Formats: sequence, C-alpha cells, structure tokens
Amino acid sequence: MISLEQVSKRYGSTIALDHVSFTIEKGEIAGLLGQNGAGKTTALNMLTGYLPPDEGVVRVDGMNMLEHGRECKRRIGYLPEQPPLYDEMSVREYLSFVSDLREVAQRAKKKHVEEILEICSLRESGDRIIGHLSKGYRQRVGIAQVLCGSPDVLIFDEPTVGLDPVQVVEIRQLLRRLGGEHTVLFSSHILSEVQQICSSVLILQAGKLVKSFDLHEQNGAASCLELSVTATEEEILPALRSLPFIRRMEKLPPKEEGTVRLQLTCGRAGEPGLLTDRIFHLCAARDLPIREMFPVRDDLESTFIRAIQQ
Repeated sequence: MISLEQVSKRYGSTIALDHVSFTIEKGEIAGLLGQNGAGKTTALNMLTGYLPPDEGVVRVDGMNMLEHGRECKRRIGYLPEQPPLYDEMSVREYLSFVSDLREVAQRAKKKHVEEILEICSLRESGDRIIGHLSKGYRQRVGIAQVLCGSPDVLIFDEPTVGLDPVQVVEIRQLLRRLGGEHTVLFSSHILSEVQQICSSVLILQAGKLVKSFDLHEQNGAASCLELSVTATEEEILPALRSLPFIRRMEKLPPKEEGTVRLQLTCGRAGEPGLLTDRIFHLCAARDLPIREMFPVRDDLESTFIRAIQQ
C-alpha cells in the first residue's frame, strides 16, 4: 500500500536517510523504531509528501508521490508529534474544517464528522473548545482529524507521547480498532506499545534500515533454550560445545542441587526446534537426566538492541 524504494535524504552534509526501502501492505499495522536522529520523522515526512526524496521513489497504492501527489495525499492521514489543532474552534467545527480541506462532499460532511466523533469517543466533547481540553482529549482530536476524508493510510508520529497511563491504554485501543480497516504506520520509542499493537516492525539506525520483520513470526520463534540437567559442568559443557547450532552458553543459578542450568543461544530463530532433539540424544547417551528444557522467547527489546548494535 505504501513504500519507500531506495530513498535517500540529506540535510547539507548530514545523511538523514540512506537508500532505505520497505513496503507496508494493506491492512497492516507497522511500527517504526529507532533512536533519536535515526531518521524516523524524515521517513514519515516523505511518506506523507511533506518532503521530497533526494533519491529514490515514494509510492502510495502503486503511485509515485512526485508524479501523483494529489492522489497520493488523498489516501493518507497524518498526525505529527504535535497535533495541528486550532484552539479557538470547537471539536466539531475543527473536524468540519479539516473535512473541507480533505474535499469531503458537503452533503456527506455532517454525517462524516459525526461518525468520526463516535469512533474517537468524542461525541460528548463535540461542542467543547479545543483549547479547553486535556492533553489526552487533544490527542484524540488529533487522531480524529487523521480520519477526515476516509484515507486508506494512517500515519502517526509518537501518538501516545506525554499521556498518562490510562490515556495511553485508550489511544492504543483506538489504534488497534483503526488497524482493522486501514493501513497504519506509527513511530514510537515505547517498545512494549509496538509489541502490543503492531503486526510488523521496521528498525532504523543512522539513516539505514537495519532490520524489518513480522512481529508475530518473531514472537512465535525462539532463539534461545533454557536447559537444566543433572550433571556437573565438566560433564555437560564440553558435550554441548560439540553441537553446531549453539552459539553461546550462559550459566544460570541452578534450581536444584546437583544440576547445571544454562541458557543456550542458537544461531538463528527456529534452530531451537532442531537443537532439542540433539540435546535429548546427547544427554541420554551420557546418562545425564534432563530436568527442564524449554524455549525462551525473544522479546522486542533484545531484538532492537541487537539490531542497532550490529
């Protein structure tokens, strides 16, 4: 639905994006991660048509943003980190104004605005002045304006920053609902938020895309095993080192006396399934009873740290 193809952007001598390519499919909820200065906001600004790329192509629904800017922008709703609100307007007036900018037909505008107020739980606040709203409700209004004109693609830059825990939960629930009918991309520094909401993740570091993956597959595949076996270290460690899949062994405090407890890191996600059979046969041949053996799921935080370090 939206994509960057070998896109680069420079600000003077600073390279903000360096030949970045990725695609987000229709109906997908994707999280864009990276440290400060990694290029996240630049990528969002180019996807929305606010900034042109120095090199490469931005596509929306297969169309080149530079060649079909108007058609591409019709399909995108964008919430920057600071919501573009007019404090002197009421919520309903503001959404009506944005709907005019998005060229919603006059005969359909009133119903359209009311539907957005309902989706964003703003109906009771429709006549309130935006400048009198709390930060959480202002953020809701910011999300509501993204929906004006019924765009296919919704892009959010740090949508929950500065909100209290209850407001964060409410905004997350709203983003999940929107993901059922729209393609959603949002940047965030909160890894737990991305893990709860997104179906895929993109990680930027120093202007480069260093990792992209399906989050459901990542959560479903372990890269580590925890093993507890009745043995001495002299008996089990040399034996395990002979297995080709093991890349690292970390000793853990044993749960039972006379046992050795280890966390085994495998070379690639998915290899633990192959490794368990090898460990079982290895321990059985040496008469070393296995007390426990189970996969350790790789969380998003460790994946993110590894990606930016590498």
